Amino acid sequence: MGWPYRKLVRPLLFAQDAERAHNSALAMLGCASRSRLACGVIGSIYGAPELPVEVFGLKFPNPVGLAAGMDKHAAAVPAWERLGFGFSELGGVTWHAQPGNPSPRMFRAVADAAIVNRMGFNNSGAEAVAQKLGEWKKRRRWPGHPIGINLGKSKVTPLEEAAGDYASSFNALRDLADFFVINVSSPNTPGLRQLQDKAALDEILAAIQEQNGPQPADPRHRPPILVKVAPDLSFEALDEILELVGPRHIAGIVATNTTLSRPQTNDAVLQRIYSETGGLSGRPLRARSTEVIRHLHKQTKGRLPIIGVGGIFDADDAWEKITAGASLVQIYSGMVYEGPGIAKSIVTGLLQRMEKEGVRKLKDLAGTA
Repeated sequence: MGWPYRKLVRPLLFAQDAERAHNSALAMLGCASRSRLACGVIGSIYGAPELPVEVFGLKFPNPVGLAAGMDKHAAAVPAWERLGFGFSELGGVTWHAQPGNPSPRMFRAVADAAIVNRMGFNNSGAEAVAQKLGEWKKRRRWPGHPIGINLGKSKVTPLEEAAGDYASSFNALRDLADFFVINVSSPNTPGLRQLQDKAALDEILAAIQEQNGPQPADPRHRPPILVKVAPDLSFEALDEILELVGPRHIAGIVATNTTLSRPQTNDAVLQRIYSETGGLSGRPLRARSTEVIRHLHKQTKGRLPIIGVGGIFDADDAWEKITAGASLVQIYSGMVYEGPGIAKSIVTGLLQRMEKEGVRKLKDLAGTA
């Protein structure tokens, strides 16, 4: 559906405010998620072929996942699998419910296939999300692919109390997800990125691992804990985070979040969009996120799983991330611009290129670039 979406559907969506269009699309997927028939139809159109990957003890039907931010409220949990995604990351979720930043707070830079947002972790709170996830389970609408939850800090919580805030959210949700991502890299909550400092992050991870249980333990009862990093960090700062991998049992890194940097442009429309505060995602982020992935893979000698996210629009972009060192990839802006068939298209493209290159298993590609 790539061409019909870009030519017919996308113009209608892009005629609306970006956040309103997002909410409308999510509401439709939420309705479809409650119907087995509707999900069956979606799956028959958009279901992706198998390209299995096993990472941090979890089995993924394919390596293309939904990035955090698309479904903050767990509104359409069953639909993401039917849209061909090999996993989905919900949230960001905070302990306290919060409205986020004032609107407008999401802007499209169409000529660059980019998005600027300053949403600010708008969500219904960890306990409400836990209730919603429990409802999907009771309806027997739980997907067959892994579910991750992205955890952020509540805006009202002081930085010095961040560890308890994250731990409370984790405790409320720990039995409802397959893995968790500690988000200390969003640019849209004041001071949050200070929590990427080694000492502050160590305190957060210690609090969460205390809830998660001692080592060693049955891994089936200990969801993997990942950390999401900013593309704006220096390599030295990234290396400090890597020093916590062993002591705090970090299972993987999500690289990367949105960036505060902006590409240079003489386009007046783009200049206006880029003057908005917030994080930038989409094509302009592709190269930097790949650089970060390559560095992390090199520093860990390929032993630490990496989820690559930033500027992935097609199979070539995903191939770039994987050969730089990513085990899995995630989509956000790519879906906005390319439509609901993007996961199927990327997985199909990866399989075709693997056959052409004589590669049998996806894991054999990691870090080969």
